[in-house]
Amino acid sequence: MIAREWKCRVPEVHSEGFTAYLYETGIKDSSATPGFLGAQIFRRSLSGKIELSLITYWDKLDSINAFAGHDISQARLYPEDEVYELEPDLSVQHYEVIEHQFMPEVRG
Repeated sequence: MIAREWKCRVPEVHSEGFTAYLYETGIKDSSATPGFLGAQIFRRSLSGKIELSLITYWDKLDSINAFAGHDISQARLYPEDEVYELEPDLSVQHYEVIEHQFMPEVRG
């Protein structure tokens, strides 16, 4: 399994709107690509901004190529990104997933 990591920053005022937009663009397009296995979005506060990290999971590099194009190290950006005053990382990182384990949810 391969993890693809992309990060960006947005002003706090755009955090919720951009997160919804991210679902409608990056998550929707990724999940429609054969070989997509899942995604996670992480958020943390910075000084006046929010940093978002999108991790998508793939079965192999060829599947990422089908989503991202020939140069899979380049971020896939969308036309409306500028509406959210997005500060995107222009490159992405890829990692071989060695271990992944989630504990079952415990309900009390």
